[in-house]
Amino acid sequence: MDLRNIKNWKENPKYQEIKLRMQDVKVKKTFRWIFEIAVTLAFAALTAVLMFQTVTMQESAMEPTIEVGDSFFMNRVIYKFSSPKRGDIIVFRTDASDDAALHIRRGIGLPGETILIRNGKIYIDGEEYMESGNYPAVTNPGLAENGVTLNSGEYFVLGDNRNNSQDSRSANVGVIHRDELLGRAWIRIWPLDKFGVIKHE
Repeated sequence: MDLRNIKNWKENPKYQEIKLRMQDVKVKKTFRWIFEIAVTLAFAALTAVLMFQTVTMQESAMEPTIEVGDSFFMNRVIYKFSSPKRGDIIVFRTDASDDAALHIRRGIGLPGETILIRNGKIYIDGEEYMESGNYPAVTNPGLAENGVTLNSGEYFVLGDNRNNSQDSRSANVGVIHRDELLGRAWIRIWPLDKFGVIKHE
């Protein structure tokens, strides 16, 4: 085989043109791949911002379930499409103001129900509420001593730390209205040794 012919063939303008086209195609594919990844990451970031929010627990009201300093992602959209369920760990503001502090409590009473706390036990519509969690008996029934009837869009919440919690038993908090709900606790991200999905009853 004549090496000079091979060399001349590689120097042929048509070969050079084809080579440049192939290189151009490779470059375009690379840039397209990078662009698609960038768009995907941007969409994921935007979705995370719109759907989730990081919340850090500032109160001892939910101990030991959620302790002071624990951080978690809150699902911001779940209550836009569905209603809170009994046992949900709910994030809310007490007056629906953007400047109001965030609070985290467990949903106990749902719209239309009557909540009564007597002799340390919780009653819903006259029946004792049997919780799956091991929570202390309530020593201060507060507003629920004589029963609290919930209207449409109203929820009764309690802290898991039942005797060290400002919640719906207190006039400072009272029942929570639908427009005060911000979302539901989802994934604990701090501390790392507790990382994982937060369980709801």
